[in-house]
Amino acid sequence: MTDYLDTTGRPDRISGGVRMIPVSTPSGEYEVWTKRVGNNPTTKVLLLHGGPGCTHEYFEPCDSFLPAAGVEYYYYDQLGSHYSDQPDDPTLWAIDRFVDEVEQVRQALGLDADSFVLMGQSWGGVLAMEYALAHQEHLKGLVISNMMASGPAYNAYAEDVLMPAMDQDALAEIKRLEATGATDDPSYEALLYEHHYRHHVCRMPVDQWPDPVNRAMAHINPAIYVPMQGPSELGLSGVLLDWDRTADLHRIEVPTLVMGAEHDTMDPAHLRWMADQLPRGRYHHCPEGSHLAIVDDQETYFDGLLGFLRELDA
Repeated sequence: MTDYLDTTGRPDRISGGVRMIPVSTPSGEYEVWTKRVGNNPTTKVLLLHGGPGCTHEYFEPCDSFLPAAGVEYYYYDQLGSHYSDQPDDPTLWAIDRFVDEVEQVRQALGLDADSFVLMGQSWGGVLAMEYALAHQEHLKGLVISNMMASGPAYNAYAEDVLMPAMDQDALAEIKRLEATGATDDPSYEALLYEHHYRHHVCRMPVDQWPDPVNRAMAHINPAIYVPMQGPSELGLSGVLLDWDRTADLHRIEVPTLVMGAEHDTMDPAHLRWMADQLPRGRYHHCPEGSHLAIVDDQETYFDGLLGFLRELDA
């Protein structure tokens, strides 16, 4: 069924599968947008998008693979993201508060350990790890996609591996624009697309990026993204700067799939290591993919995801 848009630009709450879920926060009650696709009593996947402050939209390739496999899944825009309420309260953009939000969404959707698989990509992977460490008794399985378990390790990979491989003049100009607060300069985005995004974020010509990716990028909320991620696209400098769960991975006891890609912004060697630290972990590699391997190495990505879900269901 088509999702008819209301005057706020988000799908109406009464269209097929869409549900606005109330979420209690320290500064009041708000609503977050969710949409169910499919029906499967034993496999229900809740998708956590990246950013922070991005949207569910770049997950839409799921529609080409999961329904045919009989998987039930839920799109979900976290609080502050485009289809959900967007309160102007910086105190809400904290990891623990987002974890509590996911738990409230889980309860509202009636998900539990007999069926509930949590899947997070990029920042959503941070959120998925944090949720598992707090509430893994509710999980049947966990998927951590394109996210390292350490902000400092991510920054070291960017500094030691990705940046030295870039055109150094372009890198110097990117850093100059960041240092002067000129990240809204059109040349900044043009440099990033040419020297970073097309190599490590989505390995397709920019004019061929799929519409769901373009919409997700256009809808990023900088009021969340900048304080949490930081203004730079080449590393972390915000709330997530010192985030590190490498010493806690052994505590996640549910079956867990870690997904990475050869050309990712995230170190694939670190992701393999993460899978080894998890008591029931496994790693799936996308040799042609980048940070959005769900788009640019799609067949491999979904082969790994669906294989894991089938094993969970067996």
